[in-house]
Amino acid sequence: MGTVKRRKRRAPIRLESAHHFRTIQASMARFVPRNLHLVDLIRTKRQLHWRPSNEELRKGFRGWHQRGYLPHFDAPNVTQMVTFMLADSFPVARRAEWEPILRGTNDSVKRRKLEEWLDRGHGNCWLRQEKAARIAEAVLLEKDGRDFQLQAWVIMPNHVHLVIDVWDVPLTKLIGLWKGKTSRLINLTLKRRGHLWQEDYFDTLVRDERHLKKARHYTEANPARACFVKDPRSWRWSSAGRRDDYERLPWQRGEVTERGVYAAPGIDGSSNLSRSSIAGHGDSEAA
Repeated sequence: MGTVKRRKRRAPIRLESAHHFRTIQASMARFVPRNLHLVDLIRTKRQLHWRPSNEELRKGFRGWHQRGYLPHFDAPNVTQMVTFMLADSFPVARRAEWEPILRGTNDSVKRRKLEEWLDRGHGNCWLRQEKAARIAEAVLLEKDGRDFQLQAWVIMPNHVHLVIDVWDVPLTKLIGLWKGKTSRLINLTLKRRGHLWQEDYFDTLVRDERHLKKARHYTEANPARACFVKDPRSWRWSSAGRRDDYERLPWQRGEVTERGVYAAPGIDGSSNLSRSSIAGHGDSEAA
């Protein structure tokens, strides 16, 4: 009677720590789903709309593209309305509430419902803390008037709205730089670890002057719409309070500092972010 070969049993996968588990979760979250409806939409838009030249492609402009969830447009010399949100603003525990929104096929309706969800203030809302909000606004304003022009902005407890004139730096790159620097500085300040921002973001191409006016109003009215304040001008982390009686921002009044349009408040309330804290933080979280 022959001997029976015994197969070696593979040792069970062992999660060394909570950090190891979070790393695996993050890797899974980076998987980009193949959304056939979205693929077809992008293909059609590329055929009918603007496409980048070879020089613009070298700079990083991608025209119409997608990351598996939402359509994105990236081109020079356009105005975009942008929203990006904190990593835990769509909690897994409430997935049954927000997941059906993602299954919608109308991108405009989907975006509106997702932004309504954001205004409910789910998650840890790290940007509710003054130190974190100050850092986020300082980083956004740091190169305003040099690499791009902000038409409006607001820092909400768990997300950020912007209306931005894109110049020669691709929107995707700008968002990656903002996310990377704010992640590093806010994590250091709040003594936390891990991803701060969601992978994806919303962007809407502003079509004309009327659309621009609506986009600015929508952005600056967000705190009042979410019932945090009655008057949008009283929300500290917003462009609303910086407008004069003629609705002009400082750059529209010709007020420019040596650092750019704004001498943005830093981590300690000074007019500059600490050089030591910024140096070497060109690393970016995925936009």
